[in-house]
Amino acid sequence: MYLPDHEIIAAVHSGDITLSDFDEARVQPTSYDILLGNKFLSIDTHRTPVIDPVKKILPEYREIIIEPDGHFVLHPGVSILGTSADYFGSEKYLIHLSGKSSLARLGLIVHNTAGVINPGHFLNITFELANLNSVPIILRPGMAIAQLLFSQLSSPPKRNYTQTGRYHTDNWKGYVEK
Repeated sequence: MYLPDHEIIAAVHSGDITLSDFDEARVQPTSYDILLGNKFLSIDTHRTPVIDPVKKILPEYREIIIEPDGHFVLHPGVSILGTSADYFGSEKYLIHLSGKSSLARLGLIVHNTAGVINPGHFLNITFELANLNSVPIILRPGMAIAQLLFSQLSSPPKRNYTQTGRYHTDNWKGYVEK
């Protein structure tokens, strides 16, 4: 069961849902719009001749930081990682990430597989951005990029995400050298 608008607002005010810079204007009938951040990871094609997951040959990335009034041009057929401006999470609810249909109609994919945020996971989410269109798409920090839906669980999990030992505060960990 998904939370409707008034229950999302109540859960944020009670502390059951964390949403940084919460803005009631971004609450939709059953979701909350989140904004694109200014950090991106792009595969460094000059240093990545091939990717072979079975042999653990993975791409090398380079981090790109865009100024608040700047933009990133996502070319056709290109896939990059981006981050949300919003920090969010919940101990109580399962959160689903969904793309915005208005952007999907333009050919922008926001996530390939990582659309579920388990209870106990608080983060600025990493987007898996891809341009399926035949023309470039301009991405701007602060633009509404995706939406969150909040599901009530039938009972609390025995272990939340923090207790699984897979929780990382650094979304870029493993992608770029520090």
